[in-house]
Amino acid sequence: MKRSFTLIFLVFLAFVFTIQAQKKRTTTVQTKQPTVAVSTPPTPNVGIVIDERLAVLRIQPSIYSDSIQRMRTGKIVAISGSKEADGVTFYRVIVPPRNYGWVQAEAIIGKNRKGDDERLAKLIQASEGFEQIERAVIYLQNFPTSPLRPAILLLLGDLIEESTGKLSRDAARQLVNREMSASGAPLFSFYLNHSSLDRYRKLGINFWFNSSTKLYHYNGVFWDEIVKKYPKSNETEEAKKRLDSLKLKMEAKK
Repeated sequence: MKRSFTLIFLVFLAFVFTIQAQKKRTTTVQTKQPTVAVSTPPTPNVGIVIDERLAVLRIQPSIYSDSIQRMRTGKIVAISGSKEADGVTFYRVIVPPRNYGWVQAEAIIGKNRKGDDERLAKLIQASEGFEQIERAVIYLQNFPTSPLRPAILLLLGDLIEESTGKLSRDAARQLVNREMSASGAPLFSFYLNHSSLDRYRKLGINFWFNSSTKLYHYNGVFWDEIVKKYPKSNETEEAKKRLDSLKLKMEAKK
């Protein structure tokens, strides 16, 4: 379920990303890197992949160049230059541990590129499914002083709680009562160790489990942050309602 929220320009937080000198780096691609004219910032800066559809690492700054790899959402790279080609902007990036190449600029957010905070916020609003959750987490990780943070926190908490219905049904279908009873382990431990939660755990998202209703619920950390850190925000009252509802859900009986 999408929730609308006001998009505003944010204060962009820059920081330095330290890398080893390129002379000590070797690429996993055997093709020789071409020599191109590059506009290079004085210090390499961090970039994060936000759009896997465009995140093809290429040998040359061209949409027609051979590819090295496709980078996944959340991948951290170092931006060391830029170049216009084929009607788009390419960033020259260093991809740990050893790759480097060129990627279309829209595939990543860059710490020193004005407006990337707003662009990511718009992309979150337009996204669906787990990608929307991933991109919201990336926003919170990379724009900690954003005035939009309470809105993103509220949205993300809602998205996670909305996912718990399907997660609960999937786990109940895959877990066999007979096998769980035979193991001797508590019922709740099977649910809270279920593999369907793994991709959420990788993002630092955790769940609670009501053993009576056999339902997962989001643990409410993002809503709690709003109440504690942004008590005067427009989202505070809504966050309190979510936390009150969570308490009732965890106390519910079958």
